[in-house]
Amino acid sequence: MSSSQPLWIQNPLAIFTGNDQDARGGLVVLGSEIIELVAQGAIPKTPNYQVFDASEQVILPGLINVHHHFYQTLTRAYPPALNKRLFPWLKTLYPVWANLQQAQLEIASTLAMAELMLSGCTTASDHHYVFTDGLENAIDIQIAAAQKLGMRVHLTRGSMSLGVEQGGLPPQNTVQTEQVILDDSERLIKTYHQRQDGAMTRIALAPCSPFSVTEDLMVQSAAMAEQFDVRLHTHLAETEDENAFCLKMFGLRPLDYLQKVNWLSNRVWLAHGIHFNDAEVLRLGQAGVGISHCPSSNMVLASGICRGLELEASGCPVGIGVDGSASNDGSNMINEVRQALLIGRLRYQADEITHLDVLRWATQGSAGCLGRSDIGEIAVGKQADLALFKLDELRFSGAGDPLAALIMCGAQAVDRLMVAGQWRVVDGQLLGLDISALMANHSKSARSLIS
Repeated sequence: MSSSQPLWIQNPLAIFTGNDQDARGGLVVLGSEIIELVAQGAIPKTPNYQVFDASEQVILPGLINVHHHFYQTLTRAYPPALNKRLFPWLKTLYPVWANLQQAQLEIASTLAMAELMLSGCTTASDHHYVFTDGLENAIDIQIAAAQKLGMRVHLTRGSMSLGVEQGGLPPQNTVQTEQVILDDSERLIKTYHQRQDGAMTRIALAPCSPFSVTEDLMVQSAAMAEQFDVRLHTHLAETEDENAFCLKMFGLRPLDYLQKVNWLSNRVWLAHGIHFNDAEVLRLGQAGVGISHCPSSNMVLASGICRGLELEASGCPVGIGVDGSASNDGSNMINEVRQALLIGRLRYQADEITHLDVLRWATQGSAGCLGRSDIGEIAVGKQADLALFKLDELRFSGAGDPLAALIMCGAQAVDRLMVAGQWRVVDGQLLGLDISALMANHSKSARSLIS
């Protein structure tokens, strides 16, 4: 496809635009943007277009993953960490992650993004907070990997400054001083953060959690985010143990602590956000704080169920994250959308949460968490980020509603993926990447890390 010639993605089997506009006749892409929606039975007004026949495909806006830990693909199903609650699980894995090397991070990040893209994800946020000796440029490594794949990323400069000697959970060799963290955060923002619509790389600041950083670092991170107009991210209210820890350490519930350190704002999105009471849900919504719902991870660690509908109704953007591959233990975004529906049905009635709700969370809601209005729906002027699925597997045979079938029947992989107007997956294959070689190198790296 020539980027200078319009492309009509024609007559899809079904399409989810995320809005009420009629695009049953498809859409027209020029460069990196959607320039026209085509009604059913119509043809484009845009002249001189090429045609891609989408009559066998269901089209979604590119899915947006708003919480991940790419490096954890190296510790999937790690035997010593199986069947543990969050804090013991972390204490088991922190010493392993402390040995992470540059080459391992590059391979792990590449594999995580490849897995995401093949599952319909066009934008991913990663929360990396392991900066041991030799890994000082971890975010630079991840950015280079994303650029090779052509994936849109929001990479968060994570941090841990409160080790076991100061009453935190992380080992001492995984923590950094506040000044080192803040200096590197400023460097990354100035070097890589793109502010324009269509940005492929953005940076956010992400102290790991209340139990792994100092109060001062939380305050200074909020001030830096305000100074440079970037977003803030952290884990919060994931388990009742965390609530108890915050009460013991700070004398405050997690949300009260968040307010104390100037984090209760629409610049913030939180991972998990499970254990909030009714009053806290309203406060979060009034502040416009985003929530990344991580259903698979929350089930694996028995953390609980995010109150997605109430948070959304209160005013919070609600998105979806696959979370780390040590607590999921995969990076499949379309599968995570299904998991969000199924776990939602344990909290809400079957007519209260539908496949359309979780698709909204994985697109518009996730875009809201990242503070973006240029992605997350199919509309004129939005980025041409698209996931196209075929229903040609046994799992879909006999399905009635094609859009519902994607979720209810358990879609796993895209047929095609477009990021910023460029095909990145064609016929189920990620272009420009030797998957077999990547898996071999990744498996070798995983064995090396845990040995």
